[in-house]
Amino acid sequence: MSVLLILLLFSSMFNPADESEEDTQRRQEDDIGAQFSERFIQEPENVTLLLTMLEEFDFHVRWPGVKLLTALLKCQCAQVQGIILVSPMGVSRLMDLLADSREVIRNDGLLLLQQLTKGNAAIQKIVAFENAFERLLDIITEEGTSDGGIVVEDCLLLLLNLLKNNSSNQNFFKEGSYIQRMKPWFEVGDDNSGWSAQKVTNLHLMLQLVRVMVSPVNSPGATASCQKAMFQCGLLQQLCTILMATGVPADILTETINTVSEVIRGSQVNQDYFASVNAPSNPPRPAIVVLLMSMVNERQPFVLRCAVLYCFQCFLYKNQKGQGEIVATLLPSTIDANSISAGQLLCGGLFSADSLSNWCAAVALGHALQDNLTQKEQLLRVQLATSLGKPPVSLLQQCTNILSQGDKISRRGSKVQTRVGLLMLLCTWMSNCPIAVTHFLHNQDNVPFLTAQISENLGEDERLVQGLCALLLGICIYYNDNSLENYTKEKLKQLIEKRIGKENFVEKLGFITKHELYSRAAQKPQPAFSAPEHMLFDHEFTKLVKELEGVITKAVHKSSEEEKKEEEVKKTLEQHDSIVTQYKELIREQDAQINELKEQMCTLTSQKDQMQNTITQQLSQIQQHKDQYNVLKLKLGKDSGQSDSGQVNGLQLEELTLLREELEELRKQHALLNTQLAERDTLIANLKAEGVQSPDGLTAAPENTELLKELESLRGQVQTQAAEISQLQRERQEVQTRTEALAAVSGEAADLTKVTELENRLSAQTAETNRLQEEVRSLTESRAAMEKERAAATSTATILQTEKSKLQQEVAESKKEQDDLLMLLADQDQKILSLKQRLKDLGETIEDEDDLDARDQFDDDDDEEEEDDE
Repeated sequence: MSVLLILLLFSSMFNPADESEEDTQRRQEDDIGAQFSERFIQEPENVTLLLTMLEEFDFHVRWPGVKLLTALLKCQCAQVQGIILVSPMGVSRLMDLLADSREVIRNDGLLLLQQLTKGNAAIQKIVAFENAFERLLDIITEEGTSDGGIVVEDCLLLLLNLLKNNSSNQNFFKEGSYIQRMKPWFEVGDDNSGWSAQKVTNLHLMLQLVRVMVSPVNSPGATASCQKAMFQCGLLQQLCTILMATGVPADILTETINTVSEVIRGSQVNQDYFASVNAPSNPPRPAIVVLLMSMVNERQPFVLRCAVLYCFQCFLYKNQKGQGEIVATLLPSTIDANSISAGQLLCGGLFSADSLSNWCAAVALGHALQDNLTQKEQLLRVQLATSLGKPPVSLLQQCTNILSQGDKISRRGSKVQTRVGLLMLLCTWMSNCPIAVTHFLHNQDNVPFLTAQISENLGEDERLVQGLCALLLGICIYYNDNSLENYTKEKLKQLIEKRIGKENFVEKLGFITKHELYSRAAQKPQPAFSAPEHMLFDHEFTKLVKELEGVITKAVHKSSEEEKKEEEVKKTLEQHDSIVTQYKELIREQDAQINELKEQMCTLTSQKDQMQNTITQQLSQIQQHKDQYNVLKLKLGKDSGQSDSGQVNGLQLEELTLLREELEELRKQHALLNTQLAERDTLIANLKAEGVQSPDGLTAAPENTELLKELESLRGQVQTQAAEISQLQRERQEVQTRTEALAAVSGEAADLTKVTELENRLSAQTAETNRLQEEVRSLTESRAAMEKERAAATSTATILQTEKSKLQQEVAESKKEQDDLLMLLADQDQKILSLKQRLKDLGETIEDEDDLDARDQFDDDDDEEEEDDE
């Protein structure tokens, strides 16, 4: 109970008073709380003890401890964060509050973690790796996502603290597949009327959380991977559904447009999908067209128009395909009179009576031309019908007419915003496009108008217009191809010197970067303006100004002689650089060839060593086989005498076996023929008993004609069989005679057991002899093959030795050529140094080649790192 009272006392002292109290009393309470906080944390053990007490599960101890620590963090945030950071398991103890089953402690734990994670990247990382993302997303789902209450808002605020400006946590969030869990947050129904204030707040924070993951200030690789994940999981499709839904509150719609803008910015796949989205109208219209209709409509809220402009800029960012599609809607061959296109809306906004629409349309059209020379040239073909009965004029001519003609300026262009927008469009259009510069200079009124605007002494509001006119005139000088005789680079510079003065021109050019709104626009791509009249600069245009201001100043100050000398020196340097480059390439090629030949020589040497080892092994095997062969040969010589003694008897026994088999077969055939003969004799006897006469005697009766024919046939067969039997009997007698003769010659044949034993021994010896002969033959062949391989290896070694000598000779020649090239390079370097000295004498600043190479190498490394991140 005493612990509870102490905690309640401290928390009441540290916490500010309620809003219902007077301001004076609240300030006094705040001062007292700050003083007690400072006194309390002077002893870090106090905070450590407080963290230990948070481990108590008792509600009356844990909850006041959470309130006290939250109050301490509000009063002395950085100091308390430092103590908790070095405290063992300090952050882990606080993370356990999210798992408390009592909602009061869990919700106050969320507020505590919000204060703890403010502005401390180390604590943010520890909290994230304590599984904070999983727990917070679970709480958001349990509380009903966007339809939830204040607890969802607290979870989203804590997530923003953990992810904003923390690349490590952002990568952990993406790798943990938590982006996929954000998709259900944006599932809205058909009936979007009556959104509660809490739902609007929750959804607004959810959209900010998406933007944190794809913010342009993040690294390009991390942003691209998050954009890819959002498209694959369907989050971008869900956001586009909200974008085209009806009944969505204006601030949610505006934030959704900004979110979609950053999800598609620089991602070709996402940009292509966004181009295919159609609004649910009849007939269906592309989402881009519907958004542009809101941008050029002066009745729409200002923040919504800014969001649409940002969305259009992000759609065209690094999207040459999209730029071409937008410009194509302005070309005469693709205009459809029955439908409204993006190009028609931009032209309508460019020349409307609303200055904000003029500026937005000019900036949007400028983004369709950004870093795209092809579309700049294509836009020169656009023709506009100004009024009935008059021929059409080009878009470039119409823009310059509005700027230069006095009556139209008084009606439309007198507002600074309109004139700034048109001048930014012209500068973007003509930069790095000599054809557009020629078209602009072809109008005789344009250059006098620019010089008049620059030379006048106007008020503060017109200074920016003067600076932009100076920038446009400088672009006409710098990107001039001298195709118009009256407006060459030299004549334009003479005109500036006579009408304006070089110093005055440079001073007016500096009005752009000195403007207070210039630095604000240069900070981030999203247009963020407090009021419509503050929309004067575009982020991409500030990059163009920074790029061109220095080169235009140098171009104006240079005289014709200096330019000629500089061009000659540049040509000479380019020639020398080309020669040096050629020699460097030659040296690189020769080095590559030498390295390749060295590698080949090493490979051949290793192959030679391998073959030598193989030959040695094979020679050893041949010697082993020879020894085995000699042993077998000696063994075979001892057994040859025994095999010769039984050869005659063996041959006789083999012949005797064959004769016995033939005799047995003849006996079987004889018995079969006797049986057949007996059957035919019986048949003849039966026929005679029936009274059938022989054909030699009386004529047979008519009814027995067929029987007589059959009888004659059987008699012929009997005779044939009798002849065969006689032949078989003769062969039988011959066999018997031969058998008796063999029995008389071989007295040992009667002993069949002994004969069989001799036959088995002879067969075994014969098989062994055949095997040994076959093995000897294979060894002889193997030896011959090895002799051939050894001869081939010897020949290969000779060839390798010859090639090695040639390579060494070539290396010596290459080294000699390389020395000659180095001498030549030294002469060339001496010439370059003399030329650089001449340039320095003429007053030019020349950078060393090493600095340029180092800068190029640095740029290449940056490009490679960007590609790896992507």
